[in-house]
Amino acid sequence: MTQGEALVNSQAATGKVEQYRAYMNSGELMVAPGIYDGYSARLVEKAGFKCAATSGAAISNAILGIDDIGVMGLRENVDHCRYLARSVAIPITCDADTGYGNPMNVHYTVQMFEEAGVAGINIEDQVAPKRCGHMPGKEVIPLAEMVKKIEAACLARRNDGFVIVARTDALAIEGIEGAVRRVRAYAEAGADMIFPDAVKREEDIARIVAAAGVPVSINMGFGIRARPTTPLIPLPRLKALGVRRVSLPRMLPGAAIRAMSNALEMMKQVVATGEPVDHPEMVAGIDEITALMGYSEMRSLEARLLTTDVLETKYGIAPAEK
Repeated sequence: MTQGEALVNSQAATGKVEQYRAYMNSGELMVAPGIYDGYSARLVEKAGFKCAATSGAAISNAILGIDDIGVMGLRENVDHCRYLARSVAIPITCDADTGYGNPMNVHYTVQMFEEAGVAGINIEDQVAPKRCGHMPGKEVIPLAEMVKKIEAACLARRNDGFVIVARTDALAIEGIEGAVRRVRAYAEAGADMIFPDAVKREEDIARIVAAAGVPVSINMGFGIRARPTTPLIPLPRLKALGVRRVSLPRMLPGAAIRAMSNALEMMKQVVATGEPVDHPEMVAGIDEITALMGYSEMRSLEARLLTTDVLETKYGIAPAEK
């Protein structure tokens, strides 16, 4: 990245950090669908959501074809998130897993993500290699070590508005008392938001909110489908409990997998029967795809920047269209 590119990226990122902070401080319940590629990012923005959050699990699944077991590295994650941040105007926060090492590594990790143009990151207290918070076999690092990671994250950011979200997986391992101890300590260490994962009971959410003293984020998983570690709690109820943000990391990957599977099953029938089918309700058309991906904006930019000869001969754009 050149110095000029870094400056432009920094200016854009500052605006998104301010956007995110304003949303976080508005008193509104933040709803952050999970994104993992250009399609999901643009669809979230098109649907009118004010922010999005990457899912480390979904990115690992999508770009590596591997489950969320701590295989994805920092560079793979940051580079992918940089593209996502550039593709939309809404602010996104990113899943930085365990921070990729000790507090020194966390310091570097935060600076890398901040330079990528995102509004904030999650750092979790699992032992590396981590795993999805809804899988068995999780372990957490000592509380004191995680406190140092949070302090390192806060020290590393160049913009004090850059959001540090401290995630804890302690509930499944240390119970609610251990989770509450960690929540208090992480907030005191400087975390801007607390993210307790896999919380099943409303009374536990209420205790965590009371202990945190800073905004709390709750993972609602698939959003429109329950799972054993994520009961579907109505959004008004979560807001009444004091929750500030709801994330939906698995909703769009799950929806995409189901839709793609259905399309492939339909195509298998076509192969078997030799008869074509036309199901526009199952597959987006080319106009819908190009509109989603900003083709009209690119066309306008071409009309402004390319010469008349190029527009007329190479792209077939007549002068009247310019």
